[in-house]
Amino acid sequence: MPERQRSDARRNYRRILAVAEEEVAARGAGASLEQIARTAGVGSATVRRHFPTRRALLEAVSRTRIEALCARARELTGRGDSRAALLEWLDAVLAYSVSARGLASALAYDGPVRENSCAAVLEDAGDPLLRRAVRDGAVAAGVTVADLITLIVGIVLATEEHPDPAAQADRLLRLAVAGLESAELGEGEGAGERSGRQGAGREQEQGQGREQGLS
Repeated sequence: MPERQRSDARRNYRRILAVAEEEVAARGAGASLEQIARTAGVGSATVRRHFPTRRALLEAVSRTRIEALCARARELTGRGDSRAALLEWLDAVLAYSVSARGLASALAYDGPVRENSCAAVLEDAGDPLLRRAVRDGAVAAGVTVADLITLIVGIVLATEEHPDPAAQADRLLRLAVAGLESAELGEGEGAGERSGRQGAGREQEQGQGREQGLS
């Protein structure tokens, strides 16, 4: 490609991305690609050439924020209490996702095959924080950074129409965090199975008590 064409392509990319950031901030993940093209003064085909999918556009718009969250994870790794460090990072991910419309959608899983560079980068950044918290017994074994990101995405998407989404999202994260410290479920054991096993244990204890009372 001649240098002039490459220069034009770079200029178009920057213009489209700048407009996309404004549109996503105003309208969220559902921002119209056609409107972005019109505002940027390019054709829809040009937009799709630079960003073949809506996810590609959202990831590009979110890249600066993702890099900031990764930097924050590096700052917190090895610092102070492992539980507090992990929660501080999760708070940052939640706050960014609430305030930056489109970020939660960029982090969401949208199919059986995971091809999400934003989530993958965050998982790599947060993994040392989580491993340290698990090692210290602050978080149940078996929890993954992917679990935590999925949890935050769900909270953000569920509260985005709430009158005070930031406060409600924070409240729900606090409720969820309490469960991170719970005892780990056995492999393949769901809540119903655990409840049934606990109920059977109680019945056995009651039966033993009745036998002792009859003797």
